[in-house]
Amino acid sequence: MGGAAPARLPLPHPRPPRLHSHQSTPVPYLHASAPAAATSATLSVPRPARSPSVRVARPRRRAAMSAAAASSSIGMSDAMGIGALSLESVGHNDLLIVGPGVLGRIVAEMWKQEYPGCKVYGQTATTDHHSELTDIGIIPSLKGSTIGPKFPYVIFCAPPYRSEDYVGDLRVAASNWNGEGSFLFTSSTAVYDCSDNGLCSEDSPCVQIGQSPRTDVLLKAENVVLEAGGCVLRLVGLYKSDRGPHVYWLSKGTLDARPDHVLNLIHYEDAASLAIAIMKKGLRSRVFVGCDNEPLSRQEIMDRVNRSGKFDTEFQGFTGTDGPLGKRMENSKTRAEIGWQPKYPSFTEFLGLTNP
Repeated sequence: MGGAAPARLPLPHPRPPRLHSHQSTPVPYLHASAPAAATSATLSVPRPARSPSVRVARPRRRAAMSAAAASSSIGMSDAMGIGALSLESVGHNDLLIVGPGVLGRIVAEMWKQEYPGCKVYGQTATTDHHSELTDIGIIPSLKGSTIGPKFPYVIFCAPPYRSEDYVGDLRVAASNWNGEGSFLFTSSTAVYDCSDNGLCSEDSPCVQIGQSPRTDVLLKAENVVLEAGGCVLRLVGLYKSDRGPHVYWLSKGTLDARPDHVLNLIHYEDAASLAIAIMKKGLRSRVFVGCDNEPLSRQEIMDRVNRSGKFDTEFQGFTGTDGPLGKRMENSKTRAEIGWQPKYPSFTEFLGLTNP
């Protein structure tokens, strides 16, 4: 088998599985107790010595005030929130992203390509990443800021683990939508009551409210969206080269989990493109599924990773024998109605492989 050696992807620093993924399993990747959400370390910074008091002449003080007033509008919206904007400043194609994380940022990039000149706003739980958002053209705002203008397009892709009132957050997001373009909530296929490798699609029954705290939160949030006229996109496990279950498993080498558990996957770019395609349709109170229609077992995923030669390490194996078998998602109904096809039809093709 001649030809150039496959490009190797550097293995990033291992990350623990996130509590909020759009995975279709009760806990991402492992069905084990998920770790508590990481918190930022507090750094003890010595307070600088106080400088001697210096009298500032009035002309200089006025000049300093003028310079501060000349700050950018993005900086002002960051400090004052979306409420600082006027209704006239929101355009017909402007988008509000609640939770502009990995998926939300890809949505923002694609949306701006689709609608050049539009403005994209990002609402976050903290100000930790506001400078990053500003750098990539997203106007940041802090959760809890005074609500001002309503937006024609709103997408909510914030995780539930960072919220004390997730359903309430969805109500606020719904109140920020002006009812024109689209309001979309990215939920999870975990809400489907299906296991033992059973086939599951858009119309399959969901877990009854009261049976699982995790699915209760998602289903109640979905109901808020659907009652407001918004749409729900239930996503499976998201991945890209440096993020996803394969990256976590590679970092472990071996894992106490059953190898035949089935996962459903979708590339981040495909999840973003499907979300945008749904929003552009302007549909009301509908439920869709985002997946690549090629479910794989844990073992099949890691066999392909090892065979691809694109990573710096190899996975050794799964050693578990207990646990659920998962479900097999398919979304032909969503594809037909939205007219959408994934860029990466399978995890296998994403890795550049052509056969099992």
